[in-house]
Amino acid sequence: MKSMGMKISADDIYSINKGSLKDAIVHFGGFCTSEVISSQGLLLTNHHCGFGQIQQHSTVENNLIKNGFWARSFEEELPNPGLTATFINYIDDVTPKVLNGVTKNMSAKERQSLIDKNLEGVTSSYKLEKFQKVFVRPFYDGNQYFAFVTTTFSDVRLVGTPPESIGKFGADTDNWVWPRHTGDFAFFRIYADKNNQPAEYSKDNIPYTPKHFLPVSKGGVEPGDFTMVFGFPGRTTQYLPEIAVDQILNEINPARIAIRETSLGIMDKYMRKDEKTKIQYAAKYASLANAYKKWIGENLGLKKSNALDKKTLFEKDFSSRLKADSPYKNLLPELNTLYDSIATYALAREYYSEIVQRNVELTSYMFTLQRLVNAYDNNGEAGYQKQLSSLKGGLEPFFKDLNTQIDAEKFAALLRIYVDNLPEKFVPELLRRSSLGMSSDESYAAMVNDLFMQSSLTSAAELTGIFAKDAKTATDIIKKDPLFATVMEWSKHANQHFITPYNKFKAEIDLKQALYTQALLETFPEKRFYPDANSTMRVTYGQVNGYSPKDAMRYDHMTYVDGVMEKYVPGDYEFDLPQRYIDLVKAGNFGDYTDASGKLPVCFVASNHTTGGNSGSPAIDAYGNLIGINFDRVWEGTMSDINYDPSICRNIMVDTRYILWVVDIYADADRLINEMKIVVPKGKKKKKKKTT
Repeated sequence: MKSMGMKISADDIYSINKGSLKDAIVHFGGFCTSEVISSQGLLLTNHHCGFGQIQQHSTVENNLIKNGFWARSFEEELPNPGLTATFINYIDDVTPKVLNGVTKNMSAKERQSLIDKNLEGVTSSYKLEKFQKVFVRPFYDGNQYFAFVTTTFSDVRLVGTPPESIGKFGADTDNWVWPRHTGDFAFFRIYADKNNQPAEYSKDNIPYTPKHFLPVSKGGVEPGDFTMVFGFPGRTTQYLPEIAVDQILNEINPARIAIRETSLGIMDKYMRKDEKTKIQYAAKYASLANAYKKWIGENLGLKKSNALDKKTLFEKDFSSRLKADSPYKNLLPELNTLYDSIATYALAREYYSEIVQRNVELTSYMFTLQRLVNAYDNNGEAGYQKQLSSLKGGLEPFFKDLNTQIDAEKFAALLRIYVDNLPEKFVPELLRRSSLGMSSDESYAAMVNDLFMQSSLTSAAELTGIFAKDAKTATDIIKKDPLFATVMEWSKHANQHFITPYNKFKAEIDLKQALYTQALLETFPEKRFYPDANSTMRVTYGQVNGYSPKDAMRYDHMTYVDGVMEKYVPGDYEFDLPQRYIDLVKAGNFGDYTDASGKLPVCFVASNHTTGGNSGSPAIDAYGNLIGINFDRVWEGTMSDINYDPSICRNIMVDTRYILWVVDIYADADRLINEMKIVVPKGKKKKKKKTT
């Protein structure tokens, strides 16, 4: 890192004896990253990371999505039940303790059983404060283990967000695309009790005082500048064998893409017709569309980077290095056989989970009701009441954002995809065309509409009435409901015919993958291997630079507000702009947030290896200052989860100068500007502020 330009020390990045960068990095809600940027617990993250909270506070009359929101005082900051902010206190290498007694000759079941037992001993050995937790995660596919001691705050309030015309500018058209002009940021704040410790929401809570916060730089970036991204990346699979990547490329991703393309098309049709529906489905649509477009780009990137050919050559090199008596001699052939065996089950599982558990909301909700039924069957009245109490809190929010007409249309369309693309043995008899007397050309619309009409589980009002009854009566009604019964029968059939076989083969694959990764570490001692992402705190580093996606095409490292105006389309769903924004840009009122040419930067790219979970991660300069926030990757490099290629893989960040301009000049939110520590690093010239 120092050879690439970093000026701070390792102790400045991670220390348990003093405040360091890691103490300013927050796992936001368990799904994104955010960073502390003031001494009063102010958090900066992506607009899309906080979109669910922004949407929950929005109504047709007070639409925060459309209009934005800026709290003018602590009292105006909005609470968000269920939203958390987690810090890492410290990290321990516990590999010897977790792998104590584990041998290479163990079966997958034996190995995991012993590891689970060891993990219990490791986690129970920690003496924690009442607000602390410890969890252990495997690295290098289970060849190394680290324990993470954490502190989680549950009072996290919305402070400020630009309107979606800024925070989501370009929306789905520009998602995963460079050049980008999206102000994808939002502000939250952590609140604590009077002792600066975590506490449930209370009006008596006060802003959290952090151990460290990031100074915000307005010095800008130039090609070649060092960048470091700190955060909680979700999942990468860099060390899969070629056959596994082939299945993702040619079987799994095409299935996912087809399902979500159909689902998104139906949602979009209704969202464009009605403002209320648009608010209801905005966050859900964005979530589904994000992965959908990523998978398309991933497939394109895997092909463009010749990922399969690279894997084949690498595996030939690996095999050639193994001695005749190597314990790894048959490892790759055994992995290939297992992947051949799991292929049909993996595809069926993907169709099932995408449709039943992710894209159709009411079928997914049936599993919430199943937990209630199981609680009564297993633990009687006490178990039922405990589960019901938990369930009731999510009842109104779920149905508030549900349109059953949309859900029914999606269910029918996706059910047809399921039946038409899988062997009949994977389709439960009650959904087979032969059982329903349907021709191959007929849709499932009539069947689904009848199912929804006959069900008493499709509205909050009906369910509230059921929950008012005694536990036995309520669970009997749920069990006999046609929609619930259909989903449970489908689930039972799936478990028997492909989920259980899949899990059996997957356990053996995981064991072989752990051995394969261990073999790579031993066989290529000259090669640097970094562990795959697993939602734990990581650092990635690179340099600011453009790239060449195609022959004779070169992308610059930076975009400017001029590009925002070039994309502007009045009244458009994705490219409209507020009139105030337009007036400020036309007047050239950019404050002192411009670069040396007098232009206002918006976004920039660098070669940091990021993935899902890095959304909201801080982009940090050589001196430890915030220069941007990560929010996306370029289209040509979305395959980086599987095959990182530094020549075309780029992460996309909002420039802090654009963030400061929106907050200061556009929103006139001086309160936040005054709260931050704004700096100009060494070697960067400070410019005088313009006034208009």
